[in-house]
Amino acid sequence: MGRDVPAISVSQQDRHAYREKVRSCLDVFARMLRESRFDTEPRQVGLEIELNLVDEAGLPSMKNAEVLGAITDPSWASELGQFNLEINVPPQPLVGDALARLETGVRASLDHAELRARQAGSHLVMIGILPTLRESDVGAAAMSPNPRYQLLNEQIFAARGEEMQISIEGAERLLTHIDTIMPEAACTSVQCHLQVSPEAFGSYWNAAQAVAGVQVAVGANSPFLFGRELWRETRLTLFEQATDTRPDELKEQGVRPRVWFGERWITSVFDLFEENLRYFPALLPLVDDQDPVAALDNGQAPQLAELTLHNGTIYRWNRPVYAVGVDGLPHLRVENRVLPAGPTVADIMANAAFYCGVVRALAEAERPVWTQMSFAAAADNLTEGARYGIDARLYWPGLGEVPVTELVLRRLLPMAFDGLESWGVDPGDAKRLLRIIEQRCLSARTGATWQAEAVRAITERRRADRQEALRLMTLGYSERMRTNEPVHSWLPM
Repeated sequence: MGRDVPAISVSQQDRHAYREKVRSCLDVFARMLRESRFDTEPRQVGLEIELNLVDEAGLPSMKNAEVLGAITDPSWASELGQFNLEINVPPQPLVGDALARLETGVRASLDHAELRARQAGSHLVMIGILPTLRESDVGAAAMSPNPRYQLLNEQIFAARGEEMQISIEGAERLLTHIDTIMPEAACTSVQCHLQVSPEAFGSYWNAAQAVAGVQVAVGANSPFLFGRELWRETRLTLFEQATDTRPDELKEQGVRPRVWFGERWITSVFDLFEENLRYFPALLPLVDDQDPVAALDNGQAPQLAELTLHNGTIYRWNRPVYAVGVDGLPHLRVENRVLPAGPTVADIMANAAFYCGVVRALAEAERPVWTQMSFAAAADNLTEGARYGIDARLYWPGLGEVPVTELVLRRLLPMAFDGLESWGVDPGDAKRLLRIIEQRCLSARTGATWQAEAVRAITERRRADRQEALRLMTLGYSERMRTNEPVHSWLPM
């Protein structure tokens, strides 16, 4: 959700001042690009992981404030819902045993947090959408008590002017209406941050867009929402609908949604920040005291607070990030946002290894994939990957429309290994993690397929109704998650 904001009311003057400040920030950003003001080495990788809290019965636990108080670790933070938490994993230079160290660090942090959460009668679950979540769990009363969430909720509905409809057609059908952004809290994800140079940013962003549908298909882990089986990665369409500021009339006029894949390949990171200003009105128009022009003239790295705050309210599936490091040097990152949380830390790290390797290989190929593939095809792949998961058929240049498992096994896994080798990642770590992706494809088992199979088995064997089957499946999922055995090896319920 971005940085904390104060509790305020927003005036027309606030919006005008904010728009002008964002324009000033964009001008300074362009100057920084021209003058090569950015840190380009070392290239680093970091993770953000969102989690759910459940009670002993596997139902949502609205105790994130109490759990955070018990964890007492600044790397942990609240999220939109009182049943959500987030951990920010410190970045590592992407070389040597970086992925193994990230995995060890994440497991240690989660083990510590789980012990502390138990003191509040709660447990942590990494899953794209908590299967036991009900519509009654995502009302306004479940919102975390942070002013930024309330302000964001107010601004989204003020822009829209009416309640939102959530309509999802999948294995089953969901149709409901909402008057808060709280269903967004159902979506828990992993964000992989990859630091790249300004010169390479366009290639890496394009590569991340090209492979997004594949990532979602082989990493799907969100088949259930409000008791219904929908898409294999329902989280994507839910997030798109739950934060949509457009009434139907603006959709018909072609106004862009705030959860956005994009509409074209880019040549520079500037393209994305310029689109932000051109297409999207401010949701959180808060003006910072720093003058970015004066800061840059004085030899400082400006925070560009308004530019980054505005960027944080536009939910691209691959988002550009500008930040100033603790060393005072500004840098750029591609924030990959398409993947769900879980099922295990091993699965998360396998997804990260696959992404980092493939993106490196695609970005530095002699003939870039985005010169052979329309942007619309990449967008269609993302939708197909989310809808059908490991059973999806996706388009890829030179292959046409093929099963995603065939695409990964024949083409992308070797590419991912080569990319990790180019980063300088330990070959043993690369093989171990990529083998998890390989086995998912060979077994056709993801978190989503395991969940769906488990619910069917429980329903048939125990004659349980859907909610009870979901509850028992969630408990079984939680037990298996803590073993850190990849999901393709999980025993059925």
